Amino acid sequence: MSRPIVIWGAGAIGGTLGAAFIRAGHEVIFVDNAADHVAAINANGLRIEGPIFQDTVKAKAFLPQDLQGTFERMFLCVKAHHTEAASNALAGHLASHGYVVSAQNGLNERVIAPIVGDSRVVGCFVNFGADYLEPGVVHYSGHGAVVVGELDGKRTARIEDIYAMMREFEPKAILTDNIWGYLWGKLIYGALLFGTALTNDSIADVLANQTYRPVLTRLALEVGKVAGANNVVLQAFDGFDPTAFAPTAQVSETTRSFDDMVAHNRKSLKSHSGIWRDLAIRKRKTEVDAQVLPVVEIGSSLGVPTPLTARLVAMIHEIEDGKRRLDLANLDDLARSAA
Repeated sequence: MSRPIVIWGAGAIGGTLGAAFIRAGHEVIFVDNAADHVAAINANGLRIEGPIFQDTVKAKAFLPQDLQGTFERMFLCVKAHHTEAASNALAGHLASHGYVVSAQNGLNERVIAPIVGDSRVVGCFVNFGADYLEPGVVHYSGHGAVVVGELDGKRTARIEDIYAMMREFEPKAILTDNIWGYLWGKLIYGALLFGTALTNDSIADVLANQTYRPVLTRLALEVGKVAGANNVVLQAFDGFDPTAFAPTAQVSETTRSFDDMVAHNRKSLKSHSGIWRDLAIRKRKTEVDAQVLPVVEIGSSLGVPTPLTARLVAMIHEIEDGKRRLDLANLDDLARSAA
């Protein structure tokens, strides 16, 4: 066993985190499925661009099949729909007393735990802006919430160590005893982002559009109802208060939350979501089945209907399959399906 930090998935999130850890003095090993990205890192280092810091960091990078050894500290940073395959691949490299931090979008801890063991999974919530640009290059566009916590809420020596590492990346990082509250809170925000990704408009422009706030509110409300039925106490982050989309929320609270989200996104250099980039630029599958579909499935198991969320998933698939164009009118279709 060795002490380097293994970053499994060296894209937007993993590349940004790994570079920050290297700058803080840690040894980092990158693992990624993209052979050209691995080759670029090994040849020239990983270059971070953007307004936060610009640097080229040196580290070893491997394809999954080429990694050898066992490691105590591992961060899983792959797209949510690749979580199961990546977890199976890294399990043999995880030390018996090691851990996996799920620095991803969605409820991926639920996928990782059955593979590596509940006690070896650490919850993590990230909301900073970053994009993979090209082999060997990642863009870090904006600060955002960074939260870590044990899945059972306990305060342990390892979570204190992980928290210290995350503060080296983001000084305002949070250590919480309610990581599920943050993860479900972001699911609500994530559903809204998937809604904006039905269009070619920016996140801020869609959220500011008064015409579509009612359907987006109903979408967020569905996710919030499932979280409530699952006994989750939602947590706010980066100006987004998920309780503003609770059944008991006042219209003024919901309006203020939309306005806060618009203000936050107007300040970011990242005008569109990674979801939109997958659909419009990279022409590849999104994380919708791993991020949003679980809300439908969990809701069904708890007797909470989620027709609008299910329709959103179907519409994203239609765009992925080339059967639907990105257009603001898609939100009209979503609204009609709700009616």
